[in-house]
Amino acid sequence: DKATDPSVAEESWECVQRFCEQVNADPDGPSLAPRLLAHKIQSPQEVEALHALTVLETCVNNCGERFHNEIAKFRFLNELIKVLSPKYHGAWSSEKVKSRVTEIIFSWTVWFPQEVKIRDAYQMLKKQGIVKEDPKLPEDKILPPPSPRPQNSIFDTDEEKSKLLARLLRSSHAEDLQAANRLIKSIIREEQEKSAKVSRRVNTISEVSENVKLMGELLDGYKRQELSPSDCDTLQ
Repeated sequence: DKATDPSVAEESWECVQRFCEQVNADPDGPSLAPRLLAHKIQSPQEVEALHALTVLETCVNNCGERFHNEIAKFRFLNELIKVLSPKYHGAWSSEKVKSRVTEIIFSWTVWFPQEVKIRDAYQMLKKQGIVKEDPKLPEDKILPPPSPRPQNSIFDTDEEKSKLLARLLRSSHAEDLQAANRLIKSIIREEQEKSAKVSRRVNTISEVSENVKLMGELLDGYKRQELSPSDCDTLQ
């Protein structure tokens, strides 16, 4: 309640940190915390919801794998989706809160590429038109990677860029954080282009496979002299 107090305009970082410490200290912390946060994120009070999202991001960065596993479950992701969906709270949630929730889910698809449910949830939002395009992360605000990052993270595939990104993220200078954000965006863009190529390749191979299968069936019919004129044209 103190960490998400709507009567206080700025986050109380002391309370946020204490909440994270409690999550790590309590054996049930990682499973209980997301449920408590979901309730606050769905608050009709914009300030309370935004504070809760800050607490959520801080927990992601500081509360380890067990917490990551909980937020990657549909049970929690559905609570975030309710904030965006017009069928639930989307009709009255503020644009600021909805924008922030979208940013967070999008950032998780990048930092947790192995979590299929997060990716599926985000793609569903795009498919339903709730998210029109990938959000642009603010130039002056980096969503830092949680620790530890997965070993197959796209940010580790290029060693030079990985080292540069790590150095920029450690900096306290605004221009370095802006440079880090631009670097993150370029890496994401490259990865999206690679994914698009792979997708096109998979679709092409699938199409060829179907054509080969059809051709095999038509050839069997041709051998038995059972093909109609239109099937002969198809085979040709």
